[in-house]
Amino acid sequence: MSLRVTEEVMRRSLRFCSRRIPWHLGRLPATASITDASLSSQQLARIWHTGQCQTRLPTSLIGSARFYSNDSGHREDNEDFEEKQPAEIQVAATMQGQRPSSFTDRLALCCSPSDVLDLTCQYAPTARQVSSCLTQMWATTKMMSDEQARYELRLMFEHPAFEKLLQQTMKSVRFMTGEDMAYSVLYMVKLGVPQRSRVVQTFLRASQEKLNDLDEKCLSVLATCLDQIEEGTPNVAALKKAMGLLVESRLPGIKNVVLLQTMMRVVGKDAPLNLKRKLEGKALSMTDQFSLANTLYMISTMATMGFYSKPLLDVCSNKIKENLNEIPFSRQYKLLLSCKHLLYRDLDLLTDMSDYAASMIDIWSNKQLVILLSAFESLHFCPTSFMGAFAEKVIANPEALTLRDLLCVLKVYSSLNFDLQHQRQQFLDGLTGALVSYLPRMSGFELLKTVYHLCLLHHFPPAPLEQLLQSSTLEQLKTTVPKHLSNCERMFRMVDASLRLDRPQLPQHLTVPPFVLGSPTPSSSADKLWLLQSLRSLVGDQADTVLQEMVVLENSCLIDGVITKPLTRQPSVSEAGEAECRSPAESSQRIAVICTPSPFCYGTSHPRGPLAAMTRHLNSLGYDCVSVAEHKLHAMSEEKRMEFLSRRLFPERHGSDAQPETVQLGA
Repeated sequence: MSLRVTEEVMRRSLRFCSRRIPWHLGRLPATASITDASLSSQQLARIWHTGQCQTRLPTSLIGSARFYSNDSGHREDNEDFEEKQPAEIQVAATMQGQRPSSFTDRLALCCSPSDVLDLTCQYAPTARQVSSCLTQMWATTKMMSDEQARYELRLMFEHPAFEKLLQQTMKSVRFMTGEDMAYSVLYMVKLGVPQRSRVVQTFLRASQEKLNDLDEKCLSVLATCLDQIEEGTPNVAALKKAMGLLVESRLPGIKNVVLLQTMMRVVGKDAPLNLKRKLEGKALSMTDQFSLANTLYMISTMATMGFYSKPLLDVCSNKIKENLNEIPFSRQYKLLLSCKHLLYRDLDLLTDMSDYAASMIDIWSNKQLVILLSAFESLHFCPTSFMGAFAEKVIANPEALTLRDLLCVLKVYSSLNFDLQHQRQQFLDGLTGALVSYLPRMSGFELLKTVYHLCLLHHFPPAPLEQLLQSSTLEQLKTTVPKHLSNCERMFRMVDASLRLDRPQLPQHLTVPPFVLGSPTPSSSADKLWLLQSLRSLVGDQADTVLQEMVVLENSCLIDGVITKPLTRQPSVSEAGEAECRSPAESSQRIAVICTPSPFCYGTSHPRGPLAAMTRHLNSLGYDCVSVAEHKLHAMSEEKRMEFLSRRLFPERHGSDAQPETVQLGA
């Protein structure tokens, strides 16, 4: 007994040292015998440092993959199946009180992939044990920090037993159950085994051969694996197509909501539209079976599929509204993300969620509140009650917000152009005071975004402005990565226009140097030819009415059209003499027509931040602004579009009833 203990202590001591001293002996490349051509160690290093293998740890890989089945152990509240259980849990679940084998017992004690590989050198694993080895290797890796995981995975690829294990895995695939086969290929991909290697391709081909024998849980695991494999990898397209045909053949026999959702995830976003329509019809026929958990998961499933079904989404939305107080924060946040992905917005649902968030303002953490605000903003929806309650919390304790929180809050409140009413100055002063303490730590780009959002809010604290316009900061921003350069120039142009046109009271005169402004690129007239043709038809041959197309003003305001027409108000007798002395510009009305994709907060005619700032600047230049939503205007027939524009641009032709209707159409 003591001899066995001594051997175990020695083995672990050597293992401890070996983790710190890389092998110096010549090693065969980890995947040399399972690729089409032999690879050097340097080539393997390149494989390891590319794609998803470079950073072990994208959240999508580390987070538990969720799998669903229709077995007797599944609960109807959509409780999730986690990843395949690690060895120690699996032993307890499967041995049912029997003494575990020596291999399984020792596998449960392994704390890293290399520990597992050391163990395989002492045993000849069976097909089931090979799958358990891969499970334990991933289970231990995903619990590590990023740096530790990268180091351990490098040791795994260099370990002489790794190739032997993969060879054994290929030989064992024919004897594996469908579940073991699906999990094995999933974990090999997650561990970074090259996707075009022979071992991965062997498993993909075996999956095609056994496809008809796989249950829904195995199909779900396999679908998760395929989602993580790059497009164009051999056997992937054929396997996805075969899985779609299998789901279609099994569809009539599906009687359970959870099973249906699993099949929907299996077919994924690449499924043909006719199959998605069949799945939609099946789901609509089962809506009376939906629990609250089914409803939430159905929306996320449609987002995963990239399939928009308004009837199904409306059913789910109504169910959620009735039970909103039963949904935890994480599910509400995921719901908003799914709605964004699907471009689905239910005004009543979003309003109810805003009210509920306002009621939880003292319960949820600042981090939760901020990311929920960001999710609402991504939908272009202004959660009035939530933002009002959060503003009060910021006023009470602005120092509680981190720099990231402050930047996000500034972006949300400026983007949605939220009206703080009597709290405006307190809120902005609180945010500014907290921001000033972070100024030394801000990068140039963070500082630019901060000042840009403050300008949208019509607030000009001197400290961030002065730091942004220092030569050192401007030089730093000159070296911006080209893909971000146009965004930086756009923000600088807004800051420049705000300083010149809003004329803030500052301790010293500040200007933005021309070399950071760039030049705005107006849209091509061909992009909005339908709009320009309508404007031309409206202006026609009217005397003293002129149309200018695609106008750039003050190097920042891009206007689709400017209509100049005589003033419609008739001057009084006393003003007649003065009118003769006015310039043509003073005696005419200039209307700027602005047609943008999303100018208003959803469900309202309230302009969002960029449009509000542009309108403010154009008004200071003497222009009246007419803003219209591009998608709504483009969707109209030519006749309705002409009628709509005529009411907005020439209200004198339509009497006093024109304005209310156009406000609704423009929202």
